[in-house]
Amino acid sequence: MTNVLVLAGRGRYGDPWHDHAATTDAIATLLRADGHDVVVRSTFPDALDDVRPDLLVVNSGRGPLDPAEDDDWRGFHDRRAALVAAGVPVLGVHQAANTFGDDPRWPATLGGRWVEGVSWHPPLDAATFRVLDAHHPVTAGLAEVAATDERYADLEVASASRVLLAADVAGDDGTGAHPVVWVGPGPGRVVYDALGHDVRSYSSPDRRALLRREVAWLLGR
Repeated sequence: MTNVLVLAGRGRYGDPWHDHAATTDAIATLLRADGHDVVVRSTFPDALDDVRPDLLVVNSGRGPLDPAEDDDWRGFHDRRAALVAAGVPVLGVHQAANTFGDDPRWPATLGGRWVEGVSWHPPLDAATFRVLDAHHPVTAGLAEVAATDERYADLEVASASRVLLAADVAGDDGTGAHPVVWVGPGPGRVVYDALGHDVRSYSSPDRRALLRREVAWLLGR
């Protein structure tokens, strides 16, 4: 049985606009239905103290970062970086592009990030996300993914990342294809998936199928 650890945003890595507990429960319910052994932990400094999962899922965001608390979190970030270095695959969901802002190793792992004052999204609505790479196992055979969700735009994406899905978002310079799902540079297998603002996203069969594909690839299946 595969051991999956899902980190749910809280406090320092939570905010009033996202119900990380509810979306984490939706993720955990789906993965348990597929036979995975899922442990859910809130983002506390000791959340990674005694674990070595087969897959790490990060579903957290950005709360108030008090520099006075940075030392309290250094061990957490070191343990997370050690898991990545050891080859534990990582799935970052939605706000994961805007979490752990006090550790530059995280966006380097994820292969991109939300940039304050640059990245944005139009209002949540019924959305269609286009497949840009039909050759990767995560998206092979797919043309699009439909879900009620936010469409992130103008994320910073590393040149080494492999973009799989994009959102078509109209801006001042016209409509552009903005990367929302990509494979990160690693060193192990990493996927960032910008979908998942709230539980409405997980009610979509397309979105659930995408998540399952991501997890299967991350686990080498």
